Amino acid sequence: MSDLTASLAEAQRLRALFEAQGATPVDADILQPADLLLDLYGEDIRGRAYLTHDPIRGEMVMRPDFTVPVVQTHMDSGADPARYTYAGKVFRMQDGTGARPSEYVQVGFEVFDGTNPAEADATVFAAIAEALAGLPVTPATGDIGILKAAIGGLRTSEARKAALLRHIWRPGRFRSLLDRFGGRSAVPPSRAALLAEGDPLGAVDEVPGKRSRAEIADRIAALRADAATAPLAEEERELIDALLAVRETCPYALSALRDIAVDMPAVQGAVQGLARRLDALSDKGIDVDALPFEGSYGRTTLEYYDGFVFGFTASHAPEMPPVATGGRYDALTAQLGSGQAAPAVGGVIRPDLVLGLRGGV
Repeated sequence: MSDLTASLAEAQRLRALFEAQGATPVDADILQPADLLLDLYGEDIRGRAYLTHDPIRGEMVMRPDFTVPVVQTHMDSGADPARYTYAGKVFRMQDGTGARPSEYVQVGFEVFDGTNPAEADATVFAAIAEALAGLPVTPATGDIGILKAAIGGLRTSEARKAALLRHIWRPGRFRSLLDRFGGRSAVPPSRAALLAEGDPLGAVDEVPGKRSRAEIADRIAALRADAATAPLAEEERELIDALLAVRETCPYALSALRDIAVDMPAVQGAVQGLARRLDALSDKGIDVDALPFEGSYGRTTLEYYDGFVFGFTASHAPEMPPVATGGRYDALTAQLGSGQAAPAVGGVIRPDLVLGLRGGV
């Protein structure tokens, strides 16, 4: 049996497990509109997408995953609540060494239900965990929603909050912004010189590049407004650092986050959501006392996750690609639904990695 044939057979087995959970099988075209998808994925996938030009439909991308097209299908259907499952190939360019495949099979389970987010989160996680039962995998969990709530509660400008939110999935850039907003790093000399000029565009007849004079003027005005903004309070920066540093089993993590919430009330609602999720997971037989939680987990994955995030990696090789990943993506549904959200959470499994762990390939 070839690797692909074995992966497809395992994909059908996994999809059947999700169908037994009430999921409707769906499919998605291999070619998807590039302008929509590439705006929604993170930098990692954008840089590894296979692009092609269709004379009628314009620029297209070979689907890098199923979630976005499945969300589109759901938003068009109007069904609520709903569960879906799928199985098929996804395509992502690799580094050229051949160590990782550029196309592989993906199986997923998506739940659209806003009545009880904690229950929906637990349903997806427990279904993925059950599908991987008996395999040497290690789970990880996090919650991007807690970090987003913390940023939203900072005593700073809306522009600075927006910049931090935009770079949540770029930890290095996020850190440099946090340091600069806190007055810990200097404004770049080139920017300082620009802002010191009375009218940087006054003597320029033609503006080079693609941006108009008005766009450049707006950007300069925004930079000046930022330069006039008071530094982020040191205690708030320290609380963000403390939140990101949480790395415990779930009960201890919850306790640490509750302590942080005393000094950062903006995260209290999100922390309460974590507590409800842990109760729901426990009700489904998940040993939450041993389940890890990381405050920074999920910050290098797909940018559409905005709440609960999780993954399962090979216990003996944590540096390898995850066997399964997932999370909540409420904001994505609002984006694809023209502002009308359909709260959702989902997860995907790679059958080839499952077979590798089982010794079947």
